[in-house]
Amino acid sequence: MSMGALVLVAALWGVVAGALLPRAAYRFAAPDEEPWRERCPGGHPIRGWLGRARCGECAQPSYQAAAALTTATALTCAALAAATGTRPELAVWLLLAPVWVLLAAVDLRVRRLPDPLTLPLAAAGLALLGLVALLPEHAGHWPTALYGALALGGGYYVLWLINPAGMGFGDVKLALGMGAVLGWYGWPTVLLGTFAGFLLGALYGGALVVARRAGRKTAIPFGPFLIAGAFAGLLIGAYAA
Repeated sequence: MSMGALVLVAALWGVVAGALLPRAAYRFAAPDEEPWRERCPGGHPIRGWLGRARCGECAQPSYQAAAALTTATALTCAALAAATGTRPELAVWLLLAPVWVLLAAVDLRVRRLPDPLTLPLAAAGLALLGLVALLPEHAGHWPTALYGALALGGGYYVLWLINPAGMGFGDVKLALGMGAVLGWYGWPTVLLGTFAGFLLGALYGGALVVARRAGRKTAIPFGPFLIAGAFAGLLIGAYAA
């Protein structure tokens, strides 16, 4: 398969997967006292996790939110395909990418990273990469993926212990999964992705302060920047592998 065709197929996969995310994003964007939404604002039960974000009886779908999720997922998958090529680990990236987009969307909305997404993400990433390590032509190293997960998760845990008000424990759990995918391509990729995440978060926070929309002690959702930094590191690591 040519590179152009591979990128197109990955983008189409991203469109399909992204179109299924709005309901999950709506349900997980729940108040802190609820693990997820069980009912719509009209009181009707919401069933299922995939598809448009409405209960089917009263709530109207948010086409802008759905378009944003679909576009973000499609672009993410296309970029991963362009960087990774036909190597077998691309299948893992394409499976995990919709979850990354979903987590970023939920954290931006309600500043929380749900356990039903973060913990399975880390386990699934390591398990899938373990299977890919058995295939020919892969370009990564599974033990380093495991060590990367432990290192990044441990590092974020220390930061959480130092300043629990400035970082949620959900970021610690998310770091496990992102450390695994970064570690697949080695320690330089782990360092690059980690640095990129903190840099993006700092730039965003600084921009808010300059625009007087936040103070120096204002908490911001860090999950999207952790994901974006890891995504940037993964692209560079995949391209260089």
